Amino acid sequence: MIKNYIKTAWRNLWKNKVFSALNISGLAVGMAACIVIMLFVFFEKSFDNFHTKNIYRLNEVQSFPGMVSSQKVGLSMFPMGPTLKNEFPQVKNFTRVKWHDKYQLTYLDKRMFVPQAYAVDSTFLQMFDFKLLAGDRKTALEKPNSIILTQATAKKMFGDENPIGKTINHFDGDTATFAVTGIMQDVPKNSQMQFDALYSFSTNFKPWMANNWGGNWLDTYVEFAPGTDVAALESKLPAYMLKYSNRPDINKFYKLFFLNLKDVHANATDIGLDYINYQKFDKKSTNLFAIIAFIVLVIACVNFMNLSTARSAERAKEVGVRKSIGAGRFELAIQFLGETILLALIALSIALVLVWLTLPYVNTLSGRSLSLNFLNDPALGVIIICFTVLVGIVSGIYPAIYLSSFKPVKVLKGNSDGGKSKGTFRNILVVGQFTSAVFLMIATIFVVKQLHFMQQQDPGFTREQIVTIPLNGNTDAKYDVIKQQLLGNSLITGVTASQDVLGSHLDQTGVSYRPANGPKKDLALTQLVVDNNYLTLFNIKLLEGKNFSSEKSANGKEYIINEALAHELLKEQPKNTPLASLVGQHFGNDSLGVITGISKNFNFNSLHYKVETMFLFNQKEWGFRYLTVKINGSKTADALAFIKGVWKSNFPDRPFEYQFLDDHFNEVYKADTQVSKIVGILAGLAIVISCLGLFGLASYSAEKRIKEIGVRKVLGASVQNIVVLLSGHFVKLVLIANLIAWPLAWFAMHKWLEGFAYRIDINLNIFVITAMLSIFIALITISFQSVKAAIANPVKSLRSE
Repeated sequence: MIKNYIKTAWRNLWKNKVFSALNISGLAVGMAACIVIMLFVFFEKSFDNFHTKNIYRLNEVQSFPGMVSSQKVGLSMFPMGPTLKNEFPQVKNFTRVKWHDKYQLTYLDKRMFVPQAYAVDSTFLQMFDFKLLAGDRKTALEKPNSIILTQATAKKMFGDENPIGKTINHFDGDTATFAVTGIMQDVPKNSQMQFDALYSFSTNFKPWMANNWGGNWLDTYVEFAPGTDVAALESKLPAYMLKYSNRPDINKFYKLFFLNLKDVHANATDIGLDYINYQKFDKKSTNLFAIIAFIVLVIACVNFMNLSTARSAERAKEVGVRKSIGAGRFELAIQFLGETILLALIALSIALVLVWLTLPYVNTLSGRSLSLNFLNDPALGVIIICFTVLVGIVSGIYPAIYLSSFKPVKVLKGNSDGGKSKGTFRNILVVGQFTSAVFLMIATIFVVKQLHFMQQQDPGFTREQIVTIPLNGNTDAKYDVIKQQLLGNSLITGVTASQDVLGSHLDQTGVSYRPANGPKKDLALTQLVVDNNYLTLFNIKLLEGKNFSSEKSANGKEYIINEALAHELLKEQPKNTPLASLVGQHFGNDSLGVITGISKNFNFNSLHYKVETMFLFNQKEWGFRYLTVKINGSKTADALAFIKGVWKSNFPDRPFEYQFLDDHFNEVYKADTQVSKIVGILAGLAIVISCLGLFGLASYSAEKRIKEIGVRKVLGASVQNIVVLLSGHFVKLVLIANLIAWPLAWFAMHKWLEGFAYRIDINLNIFVITAMLSIFIALITISFQSVKAAIANPVKSLRSE
C-alpha cells in the first residue's frame, strides 16, 4: 500500500508540473532560509558553552560628576579579584585578564607579531576549559616569565621543533624573556576570548597595583560555588567596596554587577570598554532573525495549503472514485499527507543545495564560519530530516483533511465546493502571509534608513581620506621625525596624533575645574590627548576661544572642552551666562592649566550614544597611540605607498598597519549593517513566497469561477471587467494585511529606534509607500491568472452545461 501511495504521489506531482514546481520552490526557499538562520542562531548561542564551571565576569556601572549619564563598562580594578575571594566564600576562584594587541615575540632570528596576547593569573586554566595539548594546567602559568602558545602560533614560530622549554623574547616598552611552558589547542571560534598566547601576570607585576582602587584596566572573572545566589551577593558589594577601597564616597561612583560568562557575548551590547568580547552581537537581533526565519517558513507552509486546495477540483473526482470503491477518509488523508512529506523531502534536497550555495555569502556578511557538515555533526542531519517531516505534516494536514472530506455524490456530479468557511480560512492565511511580508518590508525600510542616517550624519569632523596608524612606546618616540618626513610630500595634506581614534569608546579620567567665583569641582570626563594641530586636521569647529598653541611650553597646560561640557560647567550659573566666560578658567589637575577654547559638539562615539562631556588635552609627553595622516584623495595608492616607505625606513622590523577612518566607522556600525541586510533578505524572501501563495489563491479563485466568467463574457463583459472582478478581492486582502501590519510595525520600530541617541522620525509616508508597493506586487502576481481566465474561450467553460 505504501508503495502504491508513493507511486500515486509521484504521478500527481509529475502530472501537475507547474503547481508542483511552485510548491517545491516555495518550500525549498523557506526551508533554506530557516536552515541558514538556524545555523547562525545555534552558532551565536553556542558561545562559551564548552566551559563547564560557573564563571561570571565582573562589571562596573560608573556614575561620575560631569557625565551626561552613567555608563556600564566591562573593566574592573586589579585588587578586586583577590579581595572578592577573600571576602566571600561563594567565590571559589578568580582570574584577571589584560589584553595586548600585536604582541611582538622573537625566537632566535624569527620575529612575529601575534594578534592577541593575554596576561593572566595562574588560575586561568583552572577556571576555563581551553584544551592544553602540552604542559601542566595547574603550574604552566605559576612562575613569572611563563608563556603558553596556541598550536598555530607555535607552528609559525618553531616549525616542527618541540617548543616546550624554549626561550622567546618580547621587545617593547615592557621587554621580557619568556620560557614556553605549554601548547594550547587553537581557540574555538565560538569563544568570546580570542588569543594567540597567554603569559603570567606576575611577569610585569608592580607593587602599586595591589592597592590601585580607581584604576580600571583589566577584566576580572570569578568562579562561583554551585547554587550561589548571585543577586544576593551583589547586594553585599557596596559594603565590600567601602571596606577594601578605604574611600567613603566610592559607592557614589561605582556599582558592581556580575554577568554570566555565557551571557557576555550576547547580553553586553550596552557595556562599553568591552575589549574581550569577540564578535559581540545583540541577542535581540539573534532572536529577531529566528522569529523572521520561522515566519518565512510558516509562509512557505501556508503556500502549500493554498496551492493544494487550488488543485482541489482536479483531485475531487479522484477522491470520489476512491471513496466509491471503498477507500476510507483516513486512508485518503494518509495518502495526501504522504504526498506532502514526499514533496517536503524533495524541497529539502533543493534547500540543502541552496544553503550550500549561499553559506559563503552569509559567512562573508556575518563574519562567521557557519557550515552544514553532517559528517561532523550527524545529529544535525537527523534533526533537519525530522523537522522536514514535521513541516510536511503541518503543511499537508489541512489539505489532507479538506480533500478527504469531499462527498462522492457531490464531486462525481462536478460539485466540489469546500464551503464558505474554507474560503474564509484560505483568505485568513493569505492575509497572515501579507501581514508578515508588509511588516518586514516596513521594518527593512526603517532599518536601512536609520543605518544610512548614521553613516551620512555629519559627525562634526572630517573623516574622509584620513588614515590611522597604530603606535606604541617605541614607534611613538619618533613621531616628530615621521611627521616632518610625511609633510615633506605633496601627497600628504596633514599629520597629527592622539591617544585614541575617533569612533572608539574613549578613556575617562578625573579632572578638576576651578571657577573664578566658586569652589573647586572634581569631575570624571572623557579625555582625548592630542597633538596641537588635531582640531585643524579634523576641521573641528571652535565656538569660543582659540586652538592649541604650538609652543612647547604650552603642553599640558591648555585644554579645549566640548560644548556639552561647557553647558555642564555653567548649569549652576545664571541662565544667560555666555560660553566665552569659561575661557581662561583654571582646569585640569595642574593649577596652571586653563581652558583655552570651546569646541562645537562632535560625535566621537557612534550615534547610538549621546555626545558625552569631554575635553582635548595637548600633552605630547604622555605619548600617542595613533598616528593620523590626511592624504590627497586623488592619489590614494601613491600616498599609501609613500607612507609605507617612510614607516619602513624608520621601523624596518615592525609591520605597517593602517586603516581608513571611514572603514573604522563602518566597523562601528557593522552589527547594524548585518541586521539591515539579513532582515532585508528575509523580507524579500517573505514577499516572494507570499506572492506564490497569492498566485495559488488566484488560481483557485479563477478555477472555481470559470463558469461564472464564461457567463459574464457571453453577456458582454470585457477582459478588463473580468480582471478587475478577480483582482478586487485580492486587493482587499492586501489592504487588510496592511491595516494589521501598520500598528505592529510602528510599535516595533518605535521600540527599536529607542536604542539610538540620534534617530530618524517614524514617517507615515513609509507606511503609505509600503502599502502601494504591496498592492502593486499583488496585482502583478495575480494578473497572470486573471488575464488568463478573462481571455479564455467561454464555450469551453460552458460546454458541460
